Amino acid sequence: MTDPAPVGPAAPLVDPSAPGFSEVLVEAIRGDLLESVHRGAIAICTPSGEVVQAWGDPERVIYPRSSCKMLQALPLVESGAAADAGLRSEQLALACASHNGAAIHSTRVAAWLEGLGLSEADLRCGPQEPADLPARDDLIRACACPDQTHNNCSGKHAGFLTLNRRLGGGAEYVEVDHPVQRAAREAMAEMTGDPDLGYGIDGCSAPNFATTLRGFATSMARMARPAGLGPAREAAARALVEAMMAHPELVAGEGRACTGMMRAMAGRAAIKTGAEGVFGAILPGLGLGVALKIDDGGTRASECAMAAILVRLGVAEAGHPEVASRLNPPQSNRRGLRVGEVRPAAALG
Repeated sequence: MTDPAPVGPAAPLVDPSAPGFSEVLVEAIRGDLLESVHRGAIAICTPSGEVVQAWGDPERVIYPRSSCKMLQALPLVESGAAADAGLRSEQLALACASHNGAAIHSTRVAAWLEGLGLSEADLRCGPQEPADLPARDDLIRACACPDQTHNNCSGKHAGFLTLNRRLGGGAEYVEVDHPVQRAAREAMAEMTGDPDLGYGIDGCSAPNFATTLRGFATSMARMARPAGLGPAREAAARALVEAMMAHPELVAGEGRACTGMMRAMAGRAAIKTGAEGVFGAILPGLGLGVALKIDDGGTRASECAMAAILVRLGVAEAGHPEVASRLNPPQSNRRGLRVGEVRPAAALG
């Protein structure tokens, strides 16, 4: 039996000139072998839409999923609805959140709704079992069912309801032609600079408007450096980004990449994950935005790739435990033995 060949970078399998081209961004190593790879695409852009660097096709069309919640929240703030409702930075962070359904999340959303004279029944996101284990255990002990405040998107939907009070729309605020969703769609189009690329229905029943990877990265850069967007939008963008960085525990929760890495970066970046391997980053100090999409939708890969980009750009430290645990997560077996690791591919080195 011969020794296995040394592990090396995976070779490209797709024509780089082909539309939608993706690259190997993340590798899974077991023993001495390259066992699996995750392909994807990344764009780093300026507020003008210039692509500073890209891996794969930056013109690839994606659903940004929950990574665009700060864009969906722009109308809430710039319309004056947030100020009218007396919202503080905690509520703004929840409006951008994909939270764990912990008590710190669900109780705040319930209080927010009560302040509007509304209730959990006015939400249209659907109930969801909390990802937070103590919250889940509390429900089991109480023989209670999860409700819509536990939904990871309940803060976004509370924001929609707050905006709806200002706009005077009907109760079904998730319908694509509802004034709330028209406002969200307009904000997305203006921030990304993309034409209408259609929409899909997200897990929380709200429309999710498609964008190019370049357009999404551009929108993140405009959130990072909002000067020139007009007084109302500039103030709204700054307030939302500052809220995310001030309350990372509300944006996701304990054990989550968004919360842990934002804490580690201490105000240098606001980051937001989305389903199906999407991740966005707002870098105020650099005036840049990052957007990435993993082809197979793998969360371990999107977190690893985003950690690698943040380290590459100098806003995160590779040795910080919250960053290292995403950059090179060890792979362990059922006995707790380390058998391999996930790591950025050579292209991200």
